[in-house]
Amino acid sequence: MGKFKVIRAQEEYQRAGAYSVRIQGMNRKHHISLREEFDEHDGVECKYIVLLDDEYPVATCRFYPLSESCVLVGRVVVLPEYRGKELGRKVICEAEKWISELGYSEVVIDSRLVAEGFYKKLGYSRESDEVFNSWKFECVRMYKRLK
Repeated sequence: MGKFKVIRAQEEYQRAGAYSVRIQGMNRKHHISLREEFDEHDGVECKYIVLLDDEYPVATCRFYPLSESCVLVGRVVVLPEYRGKELGRKVICEAEKWISELGYSEVVIDSRLVAEGFYKKLGYSRESDEVFNSWKFECVRMYKRLK
C-alpha cells in the first residue's frame, strides 16, 4: 500500500474511480446488478469522494441533497482488502467537510445494520427503531447535525 489521498471527484475520470470501487465492492462482491447499484442519483449533479492508494481507487461515498438543509450520504464502500484502516472514516469526514462548505447542516445515512456502530462512532444516531430492507441488506436511517 502506498500513499493515501482523498479527492472530491469533479472530473469524469475521478467519478469513474468511485464507480470502479462500487463495482468491485458491491456489484461483484454482493451480486448486485449494475441497474440496482447505479440509480437516478448518479451522474454529474451527485457529489463523490474517492480515496486513492497512490492512483488506485480503494474507497468512496456519494451524496446528494434531500432538501435545502439536508443531504443523503450513501454508497459508502471500502474495498475488502483495505477495510480496518479507517478509510471509511476518511471518506465520510471529507464528505462532511464538503457538505458543510456547500451550506448544508444535516446528513442522513441509510446504514446497513452491520455498519451502525461505525456511524455511531462518527456521531450519527438512529432516527427511529424502524429497520427496512435495501437490496439484500437490513438497514436503519441515521442522522447527524453538522456544526
